[in-house]
Amino acid sequence: MRPYVGLGIGVFTVSSAAILIRLAQGGAHSLTVAAWRLTLATVILTPVAVLRTRRELASLTAQEWRRVLLSGLLLAVHFVSWIMSLSLTSVAASVVLMTTHPIFAAIGSYLLLGERLERRMVIALTVALLGSGVIALGDLGQGGHQLLGDLLALVGGISAAGYFVIGRRLRARLSLLGYVYPVYATAAVVLVATLLISGMPRLPQRQETWLWLGLMALGPQILGHSSLNWALRYLSATFVTLATLGEPIGSTLLAWWLLGERPTIWAVLGGVLIFGGIVVASRAERPGRAVDQDEEHA
Repeated sequence: MRPYVGLGIGVFTVSSAAILIRLAQGGAHSLTVAAWRLTLATVILTPVAVLRTRRELASLTAQEWRRVLLSGLLLAVHFVSWIMSLSLTSVAASVVLMTTHPIFAAIGSYLLLGERLERRMVIALTVALLGSGVIALGDLGQGGHQLLGDLLALVGGISAAGYFVIGRRLRARLSLLGYVYPVYATAAVVLVATLLISGMPRLPQRQETWLWLGLMALGPQILGHSSLNWALRYLSATFVTLATLGEPIGSTLLAWWLLGERPTIWAVLGGVLIFGGIVVASRAERPGRAVDQDEEHA
């Protein structure tokens, strides 16, 4: 049950990301939010990572380092595009379109990793993505800015799929910390460099924004994303990304409670379909064994 528990913790925690981002955007540009989210997470992990991953990272081949850097680049694209989308469209539409990544992860896993798609997994993908479409239906097409936000959210979903597929391959050899630390650090460097070049404000304009950024780094990033990456050691990239389709449910409910964004009937119906897809997928997925035992110490 450990892979499912870890996956559940990851999905539950990342559901708060959209709310924290919205709060942070009140005092900082979207690119500033993305850059500081990854930077703070990297800084927090550095003391432990330096002590425990030096030998592991030193053993990486040139090809593996290229994959790590590509994963970090895709993670940076994912965050900046998705965070920008949240300033242009509703939480429900943004999160739903961003979580279309299972279909791209399934295709990528099939083409690059040779992971076979069982019939029940295909059914689960179809049902869950149908649920995502139902939720988005009530929010799309409300103006040019929302269309741009929808497109950015979709870019975030595609880049997230690549990040998960690469993670599935690297996590077969690397410990959790040995994988997430260089990937988070790469994403942070890319985002900070982009921020400096863009000329956008480098620091938040309000003091309370630092609180939201800190919570974002500790919760959705370190606990949430790291739990999802831990689950990749045991579960397919397709199933992990499919399970994250539960994020729109949590994000929509939190947006209703904290931001006053009342969910529509479309959100309720779509949430039911998404949950049904996750249940079907859980019956099709069989957790694998870890390649080695260093996971107990990661």
